[in-house]
Amino acid sequence: MLLIPAIDLKDGRCVRLRQGDMNDATVFSEDPVAMARHWLALGARRLHVVDLNGARSGKPVNEPIIKKIVAAVGDEMPVQLGGGLRDLDIIERYIDDGVRYVVIGTAAVKNPGFLQDACSAFGGHVIVALDAKGGKVATDGWSKLTGHDVTDLARKFEDYGVDAVLYTDIGRDGMLTGVNLEATVELARAVKIPVLASGGIRDLTDIDKLCAVQDEGVQGAVLGRSLYEGTLDFKAALARADELSG
Repeated sequence: MLLIPAIDLKDGRCVRLRQGDMNDATVFSEDPVAMARHWLALGARRLHVVDLNGARSGKPVNEPIIKKIVAAVGDEMPVQLGGGLRDLDIIERYIDDGVRYVVIGTAAVKNPGFLQDACSAFGGHVIVALDAKGGKVATDGWSKLTGHDVTDLARKFEDYGVDAVLYTDIGRDGMLTGVNLEATVELARAVKIPVLASGGIRDLTDIDKLCAVQDEGVQGAVLGRSLYEGTLDFKAALARADELSG
């Protein structure tokens, strides 16, 4: 079970949102690079970075600080990056800078051909993000709910060659109400590629639940507010996950 700390960037600072609301942001650090080094020092094997401003504007906004994060930790702790990745040239630039995985969300849903092109050009580096509420996919920083079924889209994108699906229950994200295990497992059973869980993870109980379904295809989890507010101790979570995963 891969446990992935998240750094969400808004105006160059490390923040967490509640249910994706840009107006409901809590600042946890003024120095995202130091925060990245902190997670590396605690044993993280991958880092999840989101350009929140970029997700809303559709283009990179926090690129200078992202470059610094990758330069500081990217060799030892692969970085997966999302937010505003809607152009192949931008993706190429980030990968050239050392980003290991790009996370494509809104652009994949709105323009599947773009995702297909990205998978062709950058095979082995593409994760698709499906953010859902009630089984339906949301786009544009979660501000718009589509009629697309999350499972149908995941199967379609699997055929394109994406490496994994990052599944977020947006009704739970940042709320510390517990992971939506049922929906996550349902999605993981529908595809052969790994599913990364996100949204609502609170404490070691959730880590236990996720590890119990690892064989179903839930192979990782992105951790945010629980780490920053202290309801989940990362070193303890890592030790538990390693123990349960053998």
